[in-house]
Amino acid sequence: MTSLITGPDGRARCAWVGDDPEYRRYHDDEWGTPLHGDRALFEKMSLEGFQAGLSWITILRKRPRFREVFAGFVPELVARFDEADVERLMSDAGIIRNRAKIEATIGNARIVRTMGEGELDALMWSFAPPASGIRPTSFADVPAVTAESTALSKELRRRGFRFVGATTMYALMQSAGMVDDHIEGCWRA
Repeated sequence: MTSLITGPDGRARCAWVGDDPEYRRYHDDEWGTPLHGDRALFEKMSLEGFQAGLSWITILRKRPRFREVFAGFVPELVARFDEADVERLMSDAGIIRNRAKIEATIGNARIVRTMGEGELDALMWSFAPPASGIRPTSFADVPAVTAESTALSKELRRRGFRFVGATTMYALMQSAGMVDDHIEGCWRA
C-alpha cells in the first residue's frame, strides 16, 4: 500500500486519509497538532476509547453527537452522570452504544474531577517522547505501541482509568500531537 495520496487540492497526504473529505479535514487541521487542556484531552481519551475495535472515521462522524450527549466532555459535568444517564446514552443511536465504554467515560471523568487544574494535561504530556527528528517514510515505520504509550497506559490504569490501553494511548499521542507520524512527503510533515 502506498503511504501517500494526492488529494483533489494537489497536496500529498498520509494515505490513510483516502478520499473522505472528513478524514482529509481531520488530517489537515487536527491530527498531529499539539493539543492541550484537561477538557480537550479528556474528550480525546474518551473518543479514542470508544474507537477501540472500530474505525476512526466512525467516531469522527459521530463526534458532534458524542459532544452533545456527553455535555461537551466537561469532566465535572460527565462525572455527575448516573444510571439514568447511562440508560439514556445506551438508547442513543447517534453514538457508540457500548455500556462498558459509556461507564468507563463516566468513571474516567470522576477521576479527572479529583485531579488539579491542568494535571491531566501535564500527566499525559509527561509521557510524550522527545522529537527524534526522524520522520516515518512509510506506514511500516509507524508503530502501534511504544514504550511511552505503554508507560502512559500503565500510569492511567494505576490511577483507575479504563479503556486506556497502550495502543489506544499511542493513537491519542498521534492525534494530540505528542508524536508526529505524518509520513515523509505529506504536506503536514
